[in-house]
Amino acid sequence: MLPLAERLRPKTLNEYIGQKHLVGEGAILRQMIENGNLSSFILWGPPGVGKTTLARIIAHQLERPFYTLSAVTSGVKEVREVIDKARRFVAMNSGLFASSTSGTETNNRPSPILFIDEIHRFSKSQQDSLLGAVEDGTITLIGATTENPSFEVITPLLSRCQVYVLKSLDKNDLLELLHRALTEDAYIHSLGIELRETESILRYSGGDARKLLNIVELVTNSGVRIIDNDTVTKQLQQNPVAYDKDGELHYDIISAFIKSIRGSDPDAALYWLARMVAAGEDPKFIARRLVISASEDIGLANPNALLVANACFDTLQKIGWPEGRIPLAMATVYLATSQKSNSAYLAINHALELVEQTGNLPVPLHLRNAPTKLMDELGYGEGYQYAHDFPNHFVKQQFMPDALQGTRLWHAQGSPQEQKMADWMKYLWEKKE
Repeated sequence: MLPLAERLRPKTLNEYIGQKHLVGEGAILRQMIENGNLSSFILWGPPGVGKTTLARIIAHQLERPFYTLSAVTSGVKEVREVIDKARRFVAMNSGLFASSTSGTETNNRPSPILFIDEIHRFSKSQQDSLLGAVEDGTITLIGATTENPSFEVITPLLSRCQVYVLKSLDKNDLLELLHRALTEDAYIHSLGIELRETESILRYSGGDARKLLNIVELVTNSGVRIIDNDTVTKQLQQNPVAYDKDGELHYDIISAFIKSIRGSDPDAALYWLARMVAAGEDPKFIARRLVISASEDIGLANPNALLVANACFDTLQKIGWPEGRIPLAMATVYLATSQKSNSAYLAINHALELVEQTGNLPVPLHLRNAPTKLMDELGYGEGYQYAHDFPNHFVKQQFMPDALQGTRLWHAQGSPQEQKMADWMKYLWEKKE
């Protein structure tokens, strides 16, 4: 027997639950489907909110060929094979479309739909292989992703696709789905299930339709005929923390963790750390993010923070789990309670922008090495002054390219550590010869 989630998969928009902002009366996707004018788009949303189902409904209602690829198992070869099939279909049916559209241009003919699940897992070359077929209308692409397309989908492909955001199902959506499972599925209905309480099953499903149906199936298959909060909790055996290590919540929680550290709230940072630990997050992933935070957010205000974060990473690999949670907590509290500065982060970003704007400016001759006689004759290295030969190991000379003399990239912020550094540099550069 098929899983309950598959048995209840909607086949029409009227059966589809949730996402009213996209498929409700007058909404953009419903209008596109009703008009038959479908353009390529990407569905971005958490797991279990109906991305795949919506793509299938669209293909079914528009009666178009529907090809599916999973970015986990498919490569450029599979993409090209599907595109070739689509081209053959278009070539074979172009006359039919032309005659059935009463004079409409054949280049407006409906194209097959290619649905790519987890499109964010496609490499750049795999995404590049889609561009031509999407551009010339050989295929209409529908991508599904749990990750932000701005970061995971290449710009040329993103510019050819509209992005639609799907939301987690709300309480009313989940209750409607639960009622449908108990009344419309022939097998579940035959069991005579009595629904008394819903708080636990709604909480554990976390806005995920597939998770809710899986819980219903688990509970009913265990012989339970009364669904209440205690029954659901007992059947699940332990509190299944709502956390998908490969999904959106994974990044939401690590984002909350880092922002709590940045915001100097050790209690919130520890809470989000505990959420990740309880959910089975890779400890090395957390430790790496602490190293990044120590560099980006604490920075020069407390350079020791980077040493602490690195020590945490090393210790974690030495002592393993579950004891590794302790150095993670220590580093988290240390970083959260440290003074903050992002001056180094801002400075390197500013420097990169400057490089992009000014290009490959020549290195001043006196800063160049002269390993050959010709270079020496051309003046390479001439006039360079060795800083350690001067008081305070400093001598004024030009280090920037000629066009950028006087440019400032690093600016100290308010911490005592940075102010001390800035005062020293000011003394060196402004003192009289």
